[in-house]
Amino acid sequence: MNRKALINATVIGTVLQLVMVLVGHWVPAVAALFAPIGILLSLIAGLLYARAAKGGWSDSTLGGVIAGAACALIGIAVSVLLGDVPPIILVIGTLSSAVGGVAGGAIGKLLAR
Repeated sequence: MNRKALINATVIGTVLQLVMVLVGHWVPAVAALFAPIGILLSLIAGLLYARAAKGGWSDSTLGGVIAGAACALIGIAVSVLLGDVPPIILVIGTLSSAVGGVAGGAIGKLLAR
């Protein structure tokens, strides 16, 4: 596992998730799309990891799932603290975003060829 690539992808994903959560706190149209946008942002984090790490399939998908889930967990936790989503979304959203991260890792691996 490429630690530097994982940290970079997770930080970028977290910043994107936090921007979405903060905008969604004041813009209901964005809040209505938290799930698909959040999963897409986790996919991007996974893709960024795979592209930077340049590892094999297992490394790309494992790094993707970690980056995607971690950034979503942080963003969702802030959203829960703001009262915008119920606490159960921490579980559901993190798991959904982990799937997005895996997909991003796989796409990043495919694009690296």
